[in-house]
Amino acid sequence: MKSEIPTARWNWLPPAGHQLRKAGVHFDAVRISGRKAEAIAALLEQAQDGSPGPVIQELTGYRWLYFLLPPGAAAARAWPYGVQRYTARTRGSVAYVGVPALAGETWPLGWRCVPTTDREHLDAELLHRTVWGELGGVSPQAEGPYGAVSPEY
Repeated sequence: MKSEIPTARWNWLPPAGHQLRKAGVHFDAVRISGRKAEAIAALLEQAQDGSPGPVIQELTGYRWLYFLLPPGAAAARAWPYGVQRYTARTRGSVAYVGVPALAGETWPLGWRCVPTTDREHLDAELLHRTVWGELGGVSPQAEGPYGAVSPEY
């Protein structure tokens, strides 16, 4: 079930082309490449009736996928090796994510899944479980009485 996209609601969506947006302000992002990223996106689409929330794709190079989460959600979780997170709390730097417009020429970026009124961001817990399931291992946050903090990438 897809809802109308109120572009005026999200001032971080560019009107045309693509623009950089600072992570941690309107969203956090989790970046994954390759077939595993595609498999994760497909599982999220299946679990959320084809509309899991915003996923940006690079159409060249490593073909990264950027899974957009609520601000602070990526930083609050441990992620497996190979997953990069873009947050306001990235140590020693400011992180930016390229965001394409919803229509028109946006190459080399595009939308795998667009934000909707029902799903402005991905479900952070669902993404976290899916990533750990696909990339293997057990989340360190599930171990021990104190949880864990993953290193910044």
